[in-house]
Parts: sequence; C-alpha cells; structure tokens
Amino acid sequence: MTKEILKIENLQLEIGGKEILKGLNLTVRKGERTVLFGPNGAGKSSLLYSILGFPGYRPKAGRILFRGKEITDLPVNERVKLGVGVAFQSPPAIHGIKLREMLQICREGISAAQIKRTSKLMNMVEFLDRDVNLGFSGGEAKRAEILQILAQKPGFVMFDEPDSGVDLENVELIGKQIDAFLASHTGMVITHQGYILEFMRATRGCILYDGRIICTGDPKRILRAIRKKGYAGCAICKHPMKR
Repeated sequence: MTKEILKIENLQLEIGGKEILKGLNLTVRKGERTVLFGPNGAGKSSLLYSILGFPGYRPKAGRILFRGKEITDLPVNERVKLGVGVAFQSPPAIHGIKLREMLQICREGISAAQIKRTSKLMNMVEFLDRDVNLGFSGGEAKRAEILQILAQKPGFVMFDEPDSGVDLENVELIGKQIDAFLASHTGMVITHQGYILEFMRATRGCILYDGRIICTGDPKRILRAIRKKGYAGCAICKHPMKR
C-alpha cells in the first residue's frame, strides 16, 4: 500500500463566522503529484493555511495528519521541521535580507557552489545579492520562491498558484523546475487556470468547490472538463470522475 504523506479528515473551518471548509477530505500519497483545482473563493488558500497551521485558520472540526502524525494543533515551525514546505502565491518583499542569505537560512550548510548551481536553474544568479523580492517583478518573485524550495528540499511541498500573474516564459521555467523537483518529492500544486500543467506532469487532480472536494481523477481530463463546463458545471455533473 502506498504510504500516505498528507491525510485530511472531515476538515471544517470558519473565518469571521463564515463556513469556508465544509467537511473536506483529501489524501496525498508518497510520490504523488496532486493538482488542486478551484475557482476564486473556493477555499484553496484557506486549506493551505490550515495545513501550515497559520493563526486564525485553526479548524473547527476534523484533523490533519502528516506522515501518520496528527499535526492539527502543531505550530507552523513544528510543521516545517516535519517537512512541510510552501511556495506562496504572493511572496512578500523582505528588507535587509539578501536572497543569498535566505537560501542559507533555508538550508544550513549549503555551499556557495550549490547556491550558484541552484540559482542558475531559476535564472536568479544576478538577484542573489538583492533584498528578497524587493523590486522584483511578479515572475522574478515567483522564481525566487521556487528557488528557496529547491534549496530547502522539504519532503512535501504546496505550490500556491505558481502560474498566476506571470508571463508564459516564466510559467514554462517554473513548471519545468517543479516537474523536476517532484521527480523525487511529493507535492500539491494549487491552481485556478491550470496553465502550469502544460509544463509539468501530474498524477492526480482534485476540484475544490464551495469548501468540499467534489471530483478526483486524471488531472488533464478534469482540466478539460473545467474549460468546457466551468467550475459550476463540474459541481452539478452527474458523472464525476473518481479514482
């Protein structure tokens, strides 16, 4: 049996009195490349923040397990130590910390040669001595975020909307590097439009709609259905794909 890396059971989340996640169930197994599709407002970011343990996103009910250990009540830093990583959709600018220094924080003992080699993969060598994301374009900030993941090498990574707000050239570069990274890691890519799938392979797709997982199956089939019927059409489909 394939080992479960992430298991979410009956997750319920309320924010400001509004129910965001409504008994959500999701499993990601070792080696899987899961794509989580969903429209704006479906609860994708809220799910990510709940998995990370952000303050204000503590579930009302349900539980989150990582490699068989319940992490529902663990703080963010403990989850990171266990191997949970994230590439944010809109990474913040950080004054006073150079990108090179951030890579050294991400991975203790990383050598100058490793930093240079990894930075070349993301075309970020010339940014190493600039403050993290300060004055970066949207594509540059996304590349810097992926670069930190490549340096850190967490066991499980969530890529939040890596194809949002970047041009085609950057989507291709980011998608190919995510694909290469997931050849030896487990991850979940969160996307609204699905452009990233043109440049990376995925093994499993899920649709998050109105706080629930409504469909699972082949990611390319799911994407074709979304483009044909829209998310609302998928929600009322009488023959949802299952796996």
